[in-house]
Amino acid sequence: MDIILIPGLWLDGSSWDEVVPALEKAGHRPHPLTLPGMESKDADRSEITLRDHVDAVVAAIDSFDPAAGKVVLVGHSGGGAIAHVAADARPDRVARVVYVDSVPPGEGGLINDELPVENGEIPLPDWTLFEEEDLVDLDDELRAAFRARAIPSPARVASDRVQLSDDRRYDVPATVIACEFSTETIHKWMGQSLAFTQELSKIRHVDYVDLPTGHWPQFTRPEELGRAIAAAITPA
Repeated sequence: MDIILIPGLWLDGSSWDEVVPALEKAGHRPHPLTLPGMESKDADRSEITLRDHVDAVVAAIDSFDPAAGKVVLVGHSGGGAIAHVAADARPDRVARVVYVDSVPPGEGGLINDELPVENGEIPLPDWTLFEEEDLVDLDDELRAAFRARAIPSPARVASDRVQLSDDRRYDVPATVIACEFSTETIHKWMGQSLAFTQELSKIRHVDYVDLPTGHWPQFTRPEELGRAIAAAITPA
């Protein structure tokens, strides 16, 4: 199956490099995306919007022959929001959305408008701005490697409001791979009807998988993440 891998903030397609082998071993065809403005640290991203990133994913979906079957979208963190909006745009072309340490936003939601912005972009913040849960298993070596590869994200990708239009998105099966917080915690939040879980509650079929680690499992537990994604989309 064709799997479109959508990175979160500060990351390009290469962030999936250590996840890809497990997907290929399972017989899938992974396609890591580098989204607009994320081609290099020197790229001009001043005018890049959330819609530009969504459109890039939709274009990737459309690049596959429908006769070959539906595609799977995998979105990490903010990439999960992008995957959800893309599935809203092409609900008939998406077999499943896998949310890696993320949940889908509802109408009017956003990725994160509280991150420090500099000249229209968001550099990777100091580690002190993250919660302890974010950084589990991200040791000094991994932090240094992450910071060396990090590319500032377009500010509007994080702060633009999500626009949704097709309720058929709720018919697209989903999997949540919970890393930073457990599935038990997510279900607790859903039971409390917290605003950021309301869209997830409307999806008709959702599977939950625990992969305990920090917010960047593609760095801290990449092989396990690849196997979890493959298991999510491969019938037992």
